[in-house]
Amino acid sequence: MKIYAVNGSPRKRMNTATLLESALEGAREAGNGQVETELLHVYDYDHKGCISCLECKRDGGASYGKCVLKDNLSPVLERLSEADGIIFGSPIYFYSITGHLRSLLERFLFPKIAYDVAHSSLAKKKMPTAFIYTMNVTEQQLVDMNFQDKLNSMELFVERVFSKPQILHAYNTCQVEDFSKYKMERFSEEEKKAYRERQFPLDKQKAFEIGASMVQ
Repeated sequence: MKIYAVNGSPRKRMNTATLLESALEGAREAGNGQVETELLHVYDYDHKGCISCLECKRDGGASYGKCVLKDNLSPVLERLSEADGIIFGSPIYFYSITGHLRSLLERFLFPKIAYDVAHSSLAKKKMPTAFIYTMNVTEQQLVDMNFQDKLNSMELFVERVFSKPQILHAYNTCQVEDFSKYKMERFSEEEKKAYRERQFPLDKQKAFEIGASMVQ
């Protein structure tokens, strides 16, 4: 069994990556040595999003159901298609996931949605999925600014292709370790770090449980 985590953040050791690593740890522990995991960093791959060539929809075409583009992302998409579970993670930029992760999801999901009346899934298998979001806003701000509605669309496409994803929102994260080096007066370093100290371990535990549940 192979579980992948896809890190949509340019940072490899901050909030999003840390939570994804916790999720993979949960999967490994639940698998009792029978589960292989891998963390993929989207920013490691030179790639672009869907170019609307529609080769993945060509009747009888060699690329029906898969992306025809060939770049550094192509082998990653093949590996993800063979996965037994995928956890997507991203910080929130301008109310949405990062552009790099969206580009991957365009290439990964669009070929797997048939243009029939039912928009059937062409995925090789159904598999458990999850999204882990890290964000600077508080839980109340997420509600007030309708963040959830803006994130729902990609979640719905993942559900259509694979399964309804589990969701983890990590709120009010620390963007930097030393606030004194940046012009960030609108945030209280003391309050941010106090929140992180009590909340981030809980978020890590939730991520761990998501990973474990994919195996169970």
